[in-house]
Amino acid sequence: MEYHVDTRSILCMAVSMLAGFAIPLLLFLYFRRKYRCEIPPFFVGCGVMFVFAFILEQIVHTIVLSQPVGTVIQGSVWLYALYGGAMAGIFEETGRYLAFRTVLKKYCNDDHTALMYGAGHGGFEVFFLLVMSMASNLVMAALLNSGNAAMVTATLTGDALEQMEEVFRALAETPSWMFLIGILERLLAVALQLSLSVIVWFAAKETKNTGLLFAAIFLHMLVDGCTVVLSQNGMHAMLIEGILLIFVIAYVLIARFLWKREHQIEYDAAP
Repeated sequence: MEYHVDTRSILCMAVSMLAGFAIPLLLFLYFRRKYRCEIPPFFVGCGVMFVFAFILEQIVHTIVLSQPVGTVIQGSVWLYALYGGAMAGIFEETGRYLAFRTVLKKYCNDDHTALMYGAGHGGFEVFFLLVMSMASNLVMAALLNSGNAAMVTATLTGDALEQMEEVFRALAETPSWMFLIGILERLLAVALQLSLSVIVWFAAKETKNTGLLFAAIFLHMLVDGCTVVLSQNGMHAMLIEGILLIFVIAYVLIARFLWKREHQIEYDAAP
């Protein structure tokens, strides 16, 4: 069966891909100019996301999910959500904590370092997910519309061929505006990443606040796990984004409370 991707869908894919470049850049420029943040924390955030989330966490997934226990986990939406959320929370928040306690320790006198780091951590995720996925979609759309899809499917058989056919069908039948949903999702995710960075920053900065690290892991697990459960149960994408917005508001308020409290402590302790 031949498929054709609407021009409006291609335009929306291109807009999403450009957003993947623009969002991290704008975050960097905003914190750099508004708070005169140092540059290194941004790139440390990028590196931690890449190493801990896209390499180390994926290695663990490959090992665990290939075992018999992995079959059990993948057979239950709730177990898969709990497992996926826990792994994301453990790896990302531990990576954040270690970065704050080591390479970024010399910036401990400037709490805005947490924001610049969060811009890099969340910004790299935006770049990787939006740019990579939309670039792939654009290539596939170009092949379909030019009649050259056989270049991809020629060597495929069985399940692999069926999966590729499903990709082609989704590209052709998905409403064009749906390709813009990723921008909203990533903006909300960036707000979450900034909030979690603030929470872990104060966990790393003061030994008495170490418990905040475990709170951040739990909060990360909670939002990721809920997103998996809702999506797996067929909830509409816009409803999921609405629920994610509620999480964002709650986490931002928590981070804001901690920020105000810790600044007050520092102020009271100042000579």
